[in-house]
Amino acid sequence: MGCGRNDDAVGHKVSKGCVCDVVRAIKDIQDQNVDEGCGPCPTNCFLEPLGGLVSPARMQADTRVFMLLDKDGTPFKAFFRTRESGDHHCYSVFFRVEDIFDGCCATLRVLIPLKHGDHVADLLTECGTDVDLSTICKVVNWEASTSCITVDLNCFCAVQCIKDVFLGVCD
Repeated sequence: MGCGRNDDAVGHKVSKGCVCDVVRAIKDIQDQNVDEGCGPCPTNCFLEPLGGLVSPARMQADTRVFMLLDKDGTPFKAFFRTRESGDHHCYSVFFRVEDIFDGCCATLRVLIPLKHGDHVADLLTECGTDVDLSTICKVVNWEASTSCITVDLNCFCAVQCIKDVFLGVCD
């Protein structure tokens, strides 16, 4: 059983957590383009409109970049491909929600993390198995990859919104 999931009287998994609701809200915010006020926390995932997580606020944005975390606070990572064959910079912890379906499943686009100079950031440790948390701090921009992943949002315990950006992703 994942974080926030319980069985109902008939044995079906029922979402009791907030990750699904937050990701659904991010999708709704990405889909609308309304100009409303800001909330008190500058990185609140529910902050509207899209573009509200950036400074200066109200810039053109089409994506709310976020991370998913497990119960230990470890960022979820997913594989992506770049145009350069054999590129070892192939894991990211940053996502854009593309679709939500069947209650709490989502299709996420894996975002390519970029350091200064638009160089792909290698987020894995030297051994290549764990996420190097200090490298995440060096990410300053993102690029949309062509890699998508389908996840059960009930398997995560936290979602952290990072920034609103314009990636030129067609809806």
